[in-house]
Amino acid sequence: MSWLIAAALFAVAASGLLVVRSRSPRRQVFALAGNGVTLGILFFVVQAPDVALSEFAVNTVITPLLFLVTLAAAAMNEARR
Repeated sequence: MSWLIAAALFAVAASGLLVVRSRSPRRQVFALAGNGVTLGILFFVVQAPDVALSEFAVNTVITPLLFLVTLAAAAMNEARR
């Protein structure tokens, strides 16, 4: 079981690095959603399913959706000028 936790931690660290290294805001949003998935998997591995479900709902769905709506609104505002 400890190797599974280590693999999940490595996946979380790698996905976090992808979020930080992305230059485009849209790519950062999708990388953030992927980071939410890996964090949810980590929480399932360490036997915290309630936290994992919250992580899937908030960091994988709601937050990226809000960021994408904000990026679209900013692009529409920029196009009007």
